[in-house]
Amino acid sequence: MGRMSEIQYGKIPALEKRIAESGEGETDTSSHQLLRSNVTEEEIAEVVSRWTGIPVSKMLEGERDKLLRMEEALHERVIGQDEAVEAVANAVRRSRAGLSDPNRPNGSFLFLGPTGVGKTELCKSLANFLFDTEEAMVRIDMSEFMEKHSVARLIGAPPGYVGYEEGGYLTEAVRRKPYSVLLLDEGGKSPPGCLQYSAPGVGRWPLNRRSGPYGGLPQYRHRDDL
Repeated sequence: MGRMSEIQYGKIPALEKRIAESGEGETDTSSHQLLRSNVTEEEIAEVVSRWTGIPVSKMLEGERDKLLRMEEALHERVIGQDEAVEAVANAVRRSRAGLSDPNRPNGSFLFLGPTGVGKTELCKSLANFLFDTEEAMVRIDMSEFMEKHSVARLIGAPPGYVGYEEGGYLTEAVRRKPYSVLLLDEGGKSPPGCLQYSAPGVGRWPLNRRSGPYGGLPQYRHRDDL
């Protein structure tokens, strides 16, 4: 009993006092602390970013200054192509300002030119600017869909056909990455049927069907199509 009383009324209060004194000397919320009673906005945003795939900067950073210098940021990787860069930047700014249709992608662009002029590099640069990673770019090689029936592989089989529940290559890619830049490479090699369904910027996305076993439509409004 004596030993118990010594621990309860002697050592424990002494240790609690030392902990309190050490805590008073560390008024900041440094990440080096072993224990903290609160978390920062950056830490919350980082956790939410892991869950949703939304970039941390999109949740924390005021985008006004960033969007105003968008051309400069894109030109760090893209040499020349001033008109294309300006068109992309203006479309993104209109979307961020709420001046575009929220049910459509942020922007849809058709870039023509020989190999090496910067079409794909602009897509990578845009993905890095908007989502802080090049992995946000979804590339689909349209030369793999040269047959007329390839549209089923692209957007999924129609109701009543085998594979209807599985979704298509395009719809599944966008469903997994709603925050993305979609690059439809070699579009001239695909038949008109594929281009009709892979160019949503012309009008509203024409996919009135289930997409995968969970049903519902994928989110296309966070996307930029090139």
